[in-house]
Amino acid sequence: MDINKKIARMVGVLFIIGTVAGILSAFLIPPILNAPDYLFKFSENKNMVIWGVLLILTMGISLSMMSVVLFPVLKKYNEVLALGAVIFRGVLELVCYLGIAISWILLLTLSQEYVRTDTPVVSNFQLIGTMLKDLAFYIGSTGLLSVFFSIGAIIIYYVFYKTKLIPTWLSLWGFFGAMLYLVSPILIMFGFQMEFLQYPLGVQEMIMAGWLIVKGFNSSAFNFLMTKQQIE
Repeated sequence: MDINKKIARMVGVLFIIGTVAGILSAFLIPPILNAPDYLFKFSENKNMVIWGVLLILTMGISLSMMSVVLFPVLKKYNEVLALGAVIFRGVLELVCYLGIAISWILLLTLSQEYVRTDTPVVSNFQLIGTMLKDLAFYIGSTGLLSVFFSIGAIIIYYVFYKTKLIPTWLSLWGFFGAMLYLVSPILIMFGFQMEFLQYPLGVQEMIMAGWLIVKGFNSSAFNFLMTKQQIE
């Protein structure tokens, strides 16, 4: 297998692993978090919460590794942009996933203490629980994570568009999808329910992952890029 197909397939597989893990975690944890008696629910569903934590960490590690695998390719076009992709879709994105995982673990610990306490000071437990829920919310897909994720995606799809490593329609779809993704958390913070703006990029990344696994990068564009010095 040539280096083109090897890198492309690794990127595609990491995209799929990360996305599938994220979707599965979304089925496990949010229903518990949104329950009126979420402190009891967390304590009753310890194994489910642990699986959710493992899945969100799998998502974070997979998607951050994707930017690392892409770095040698992106830096051939522009090293600053390549580093930006690693920082935003690698380091900062992973930190956000770690923050979400930690908030869920702390909620689990809090819920177990809440259930064990004979006469719990309900207001204190609920206050801490609300703070942890809000922390996960503002870090997650409606907060910092969306911003970092979107900026990293914009960088990656801009380089893809300029280098023609993937079809133009696919890179433009990703670029404008990332722009919509970036706008989404801002609108949500002002009270507008705009989560649907995140869907186009999610669909694009799954299609692109499949494309990379099956077709790889554009061979002529990849070979040209890898034999050139930075051009911008």
